[in-house]
Amino acid sequence: MFSSILTTLGNCFKIPELKSRIVFTLLMLLICRMASLIPTPGLNSHQLADWFHAGGGKNLGSGLLGMYSMFTGGGFEKCAIGSLGIMPYISSTIVIQLLQAVLPGLSKLAREEGGRTKLIQRGRYLTVGLCLIQGAALALSWEHPTSVFGNDFPGNLVQNPGWWYRIQTTLILTTGTILLMWLGEQITDRGIGNGISLIITIGILARLPAMGQGLWDMFGAVDASGDHQYNIFQFIAMLLLLGGVIAGIVAVTQAQRKIPVQYAQRVVGRKTYSGGSSFMPLRVNYAGVMPVIFASAILMFLTFIPKFLGQRFNNHAVGVLMVQLADSLNRGSILYLILYGLMILFFSYFWVATQFNEIQIADDMKKGGGYIPGVRPGQATSDFLHRTMSRITLAGAIFLTAIAVIPIIMSSWMKIPQNVSQFFGGTSLLIMVGVMLDTMRQMEAQLLTRQYPGFLKKGKIKGRF
Repeated sequence: MFSSILTTLGNCFKIPELKSRIVFTLLMLLICRMASLIPTPGLNSHQLADWFHAGGGKNLGSGLLGMYSMFTGGGFEKCAIGSLGIMPYISSTIVIQLLQAVLPGLSKLAREEGGRTKLIQRGRYLTVGLCLIQGAALALSWEHPTSVFGNDFPGNLVQNPGWWYRIQTTLILTTGTILLMWLGEQITDRGIGNGISLIITIGILARLPAMGQGLWDMFGAVDASGDHQYNIFQFIAMLLLLGGVIAGIVAVTQAQRKIPVQYAQRVVGRKTYSGGSSFMPLRVNYAGVMPVIFASAILMFLTFIPKFLGQRFNNHAVGVLMVQLADSLNRGSILYLILYGLMILFFSYFWVATQFNEIQIADDMKKGGGYIPGVRPGQATSDFLHRTMSRITLAGAIFLTAIAVIPIIMSSWMKIPQNVSQFFGGTSLLIMVGVMLDTMRQMEAQLLTRQYPGFLKKGKIKGRF
């Protein structure tokens, strides 16, 4: 199997157009990595990096800031010019998508010719606004590090605090994100794969050396009696778990329910369109990784609020109650896992409800002369699609919940380092596998059009949900 994949990769470089696209993509990703390594002027960036490496950020690593630093490829820890990463652009894209389900004008614009281009342009403007807000907030957090990283943070990050530092840092961070956004769009147009997704993936893959160091520390460290803390059987079990999780993600990511659609013969003017049969693919994991991101962000704020109130009312009964509530919501607790799972289930259905318009699909099928065998066109088709999507969404949501809690259980209950456990599930593995599959599909399409074999001879999953 591996020899076949290597042969296929070699065939990619035999096609001049595909070769140029791959080389262009790699060069653009290299520039993106540089943006997460170049420090922002006016900051003692080595202090924050040393503090994280010394274990000062172990509590932050399990929260939203740790996930944010992972998406920036470590740029946040290094106070780099790309510390904001590509997340403001992703946030603006998500906001535009959600507004399409609320504002009829945006929904109509998305269906018009050239409407997608206008929506992308509005997303860029919104990205600039978010960058200015988040950049200013990040500049203030670096100016007052103890308010974000805790009282145990040593020293100051800013060399010359003041308004000039805040304006300069905000503009630099905004420019870094705009550069990453432009590079991602260039990769999508002139390279291979989705540029924005590849930028996130390359940032996650930059954590692999830290994972290797963590594994070395786990199986190379000895306790007070001179014995190793972890043995070879636990290492094999972790490898089997990693393989099983990746296989499950691949299977569910590609899984879909194929709804048969029959088209009747119809006459439009002087043209006669013959009937035929097709199918409508309904993805099991329709929401992708979005429910996990939403649930993690909301739980982070739900944990922060009781901690803040507990510190504010330290000498009152309300403060004691808030501290107890914050302790019960610590990452890895039973209450945290229950709320986390319920939120993933909720946001899975929320994303489907806002993005999957079964009424419009049923109307388009009726106008095109299509129908589902055994189901009447119109309202009955819409109800059938709603019931079917609800059932398969439940399966996808349960799968997302299981994948999301695996790193938490490994880190909190099994005492496995966070930089190791994050590659056994959660958002990082979901994003990496999904992006790799999408990139392989595009490369395979280029190969098949030129009579070259693809990566996998049998890649389709046969089954129904």
